Amino acid sequence: MKTFALSPSTGAGSPEVAGFFDPRTFSIQYVVSDPATGKCAIIDPVHDFDEKSGATATHHADELLAYVKEKGFEVEWVLDTHPHADHFSAAQYLSEKTGAPTAIGEKVVEVQKLWKEIYHWPDFPADGSQWDRLFAEGDTFAIGELEVRVMFSPGHTLASITYVVGDAAFVHDTLFQPDFGTARADFPGGDAHQLWRSIQAILALPDDTRLFTGHDYMPDGREPEWESTVREQRETNKHLAGSVTEDDYTVMRDQRDSELPMPKLILHSLQVNTRGGRLPEPEANGKRYLKIPLDALEGAAWE
Repeated sequence: MKTFALSPSTGAGSPEVAGFFDPRTFSIQYVVSDPATGKCAIIDPVHDFDEKSGATATHHADELLAYVKEKGFEVEWVLDTHPHADHFSAAQYLSEKTGAPTAIGEKVVEVQKLWKEIYHWPDFPADGSQWDRLFAEGDTFAIGELEVRVMFSPGHTLASITYVVGDAAFVHDTLFQPDFGTARADFPGGDAHQLWRSIQAILALPDDTRLFTGHDYMPDGREPEWESTVREQRETNKHLAGSVTEDDYTVMRDQRDSELPMPKLILHSLQVNTRGGRLPEPEANGKRYLKIPLDALEGAAWE
């Protein structure tokens, strides 16, 4: 199975993008680098967690560090596109290893407020202070000499953002590969109408913009893929191509989402990812504990 692919720079102002696929969570992590300076950012890194044993590890994050070292890159940012519901973020671990600041979209505070209530965390600071920087719509920053523009892309979550780096856009869980379609919008705070509008904003980027997704679920057993273009998505995405209207899309999305179970790690991962990728603090016996609320979400196997 393919677990790594390199998308080369297409010229001045274009990043080189290395994608690392995690088969356990179907997630893709990215190292985005500026060929002119060797500066890079890491996007959506995975902190390994085995839900059956409760074990945690940093195998995937360490693979990113090894790649960065091999290439001689300097990490300038550790970025998340949103608080993930299906894996732990390794943002804090990588920040500690590299000294690079962490960042996410500013609407993460709304996600924190929502999950603060679900987890009954009365003392939890739902203010985004767990990250070094919170990005707003239209904010810009740099990876080396490359300008990065932030697009607010809600719908899958309240806080989802897209990073546009030259001719590359990191679209997280809005679009998947064209043969799989688009992301669900039924998580707490999700909204199919917002997702439609976010997707339309992404599809308004130049046709040859490279789009990098956050997951790939390998329909029909094909090899993992995570790169497409705006043109390919507009013309062939199974949920969007043709004369699909916003109403058509939201009816389809709501119906499809009603048939999907909740991700198996949603209650585990959000209590880590709303804290910037920090694991729970050790208790008096030195062990860390997750707190799983019962009857907090819909979508049980028997519903």
